[in-house]
Amino acid sequence: MRTGFFGVAAGLAAFLNLASGALARPLTPAENRYAGWQAKLPPCAYDGVVSTVQSRFDQRESYYWKSGLEITRLDAIRETGFRTTGLDYIPRRYCEAKAVMNDGRVRAVYYSVAEDLNMTGSDLDRGLTQTLTFGLFPDLNLSWQHKWGVDWCVVGLDRNYAYGQACKAARP
Repeated sequence: MRTGFFGVAAGLAAFLNLASGALARPLTPAENRYAGWQAKLPPCAYDGVVSTVQSRFDQRESYYWKSGLEITRLDAIRETGFRTTGLDYIPRRYCEAKAVMNDGRVRAVYYSVAEDLNMTGSDLDRGLTQTLTFGLFPDLNLSWQHKWGVDWCVVGLDRNYAYGQACKAARP
């Protein structure tokens, strides 16, 4: 009886192993798609990235929260991940830094640089390119097509918890 049970269990395990393999989709890196990405992103400490984080934080605090807080500089900038969600997703570089605020406090800031994302994080430019070319011209090199955007969160100042506790959703 034991032999029969183990034989059925082994057969079921082999079937499930084959079935799971059949259902798996092939991994296609995003840059190999018909209108794929280039996976060319600036480093975390790039002046354009740092100034984007600073200016957008300053704008939000000034216009929306009216707190007067500003980031005077970002220190200890380091990369914490690159394409950690997988090769077949939008290329994204994850970063963290210490934000020195104008009130003298130092806060952790987490941000990511993603390809083809504009200010709101939408993929408008890529969608427009795909619509205009119908995906027939993957090598069409439009200067506005290869953009990057920055998404950021300052720990303790995410007042509506859009990124969860301690900006958890802004990290890899």
